[in-house]
Amino acid sequence: MLLVIIKNMNTISFSAVKKSLLLVFILVGLSSATTFADALMLTVKATPYDHQMTPIREVLTTGGSSTDHTSLALVNTWMSDLRNIPYGFQMVWRTPSEVESGRPADCKGKAVALYKRMKSQGATNLRLVIGKRAPTSRQTHAWLEWQTESGSYVLDPTFNYSVTRAERVGRGCYVPLYAYSGTKKFRASTNLIAQN
Repeated sequence: MLLVIIKNMNTISFSAVKKSLLLVFILVGLSSATTFADALMLTVKATPYDHQMTPIREVLTTGGSSTDHTSLALVNTWMSDLRNIPYGFQMVWRTPSEVESGRPADCKGKAVALYKRMKSQGATNLRLVIGKRAPTSRQTHAWLEWQTESGSYVLDPTFNYSVTRAERVGRGCYVPLYAYSGTKKFRASTNLIAQN
């Protein structure tokens, strides 16, 4: 029996074995990616959105409190306040003060306003994410992701009144393309391409 196996192994090319193993690793990797938190984020020097973000660059890069005073209850209050602001698409990123004026604001403005509030209270491991709310979405969307000791959260004040645990987000929802955290910029290792 061993001789038959060895003889058959000689007929299989080494490159075919390598290709098969690579395919297995890719399939295992893809099957384990269920939410935004599982996406591999690569550090990059620039993103296609950098030129648009001039009005809010200071918000992203300014530090906050050295002590974290952020709680889920406080974040839920802020999200509810922002969710109640009427939606209105803006080509230019609005600053948090413009969003908090009560005029209509879009997902970008609401996410940045929440980012600023959370950073001012000392929140860490917080990212502003630009991506797709669903893989089939025609437009991009902006939200926050927050990693804490108690778990990972999706914060979307455009559609939600409160934080959502990452594991409760449906498979394929909140697909990241790019993210910002302080002065760091990231690109998700997905094959989706930003459309706007």
